Amino acid sequence: MQNIKRCSWTTSDPLYLKYHDEEWGVPVHDDRLLFEFLILEGAQAGLSWITILKKRENYRKAFDNFNAKKIAIYDGKKIESFLSNEGIIRNKLKINAAVQNAKAYLDVQKEFGNFDKYIWQFVGGQPKKNSPQSLKEIPTKTRESDAMSIDLKKRGFKFVGSTICYAFMQAVGMVNDHTVDCFRSKKLC
Repeated sequence: MQNIKRCSWTTSDPLYLKYHDEEWGVPVHDDRLLFEFLILEGAQAGLSWITILKKRENYRKAFDNFNAKKIAIYDGKKIESFLSNEGIIRNKLKINAAVQNAKAYLDVQKEFGNFDKYIWQFVGGQPKKNSPQSLKEIPTKTRESDAMSIDLKKRGFKFVGSTICYAFMQAVGMVNDHTVDCFRSKKLC
């Protein structure tokens, strides 16, 4: 698959190629996976996505496979243990945010029946198909990501600025931002 045309943001790293080819932009409706992406996008703030991809399995192990019920009750000792875990991003604010976000996520699930119903409302329940000609045409945030960010923050979520929310929306297929010359663009209509 070396000669296949992909979005220009990809690199030759096999992990990155696999992510682009199989995950990025694919609609996700599984609550646990949506929560995982929300936490990982927050952890990515200020870093490259490949850094997070390389640590994703370590995150799954450290954070009980993103089981929000378990994460929501992590205590100070557990949080401190993360600061010596080289397999994840050792940023205390981001780690504390993951615990706070688990609590807020559980509240949203209780209110809406599931997180999927809540989060997909920001795009009217359907993926938005964009047709960017180049990377320059892909926004870093939109009015939908602004609305998502505002509402998530109101509900107590952390590390959910509009840019992080838009990256999350791209990752979980709420928007399809594959460039028109990318082989995935038409496959994810």
